[in-house]
Amino acid sequence: MNNTIVTIEAVREGDYESWLPLWGKYQEFYQVDLSGAVTQRTWQRFFSPVEPLFCVVARLNGGIVGFAHYLFHRSTWAESDYCYLEDLYVCDAVRGKHIGKQLIEYVQREARKHHAAHLYWHTHEANYRGQRLYDWVARKSGMIEYRMHVR
Repeated sequence: MNNTIVTIEAVREGDYESWLPLWGKYQEFYQVDLSGAVTQRTWQRFFSPVEPLFCVVARLNGGIVGFAHYLFHRSTWAESDYCYLEDLYVCDAVRGKHIGKQLIEYVQREARKHHAAHLYWHTHEANYRGQRLYDWVARKSGMIEYRMHVR
């Protein structure tokens, strides 16, 4: 990546074929297999004017090498919305080059523009590499997540 510039920008509708393999790798990392219907619905939401769901990508030499998905939502703890960074992924070949940090900083700027009360995200307890980045740019909240099936 010497002398090569990474750009961070909103995803474009024509980026689907470049985004999809990274989305698959992200699912593989978290050991999930989301249906094609969920993937299609997610992609459509990025371009809907009524959805608060967004995708930003990192481009290197014309190709997509990372993404961040984020959304804004109401909170009972603040007057303004929270910004939730739901998914963050950077290709193995370019990890350690601060691309993840750049993606997070982009989302942080968007959260500021929307006057979000704060920006937050989750990661798996075994995602040690990701946690090194997260510990560098943010602080742990101390919250523990629980999940319950609803179907």
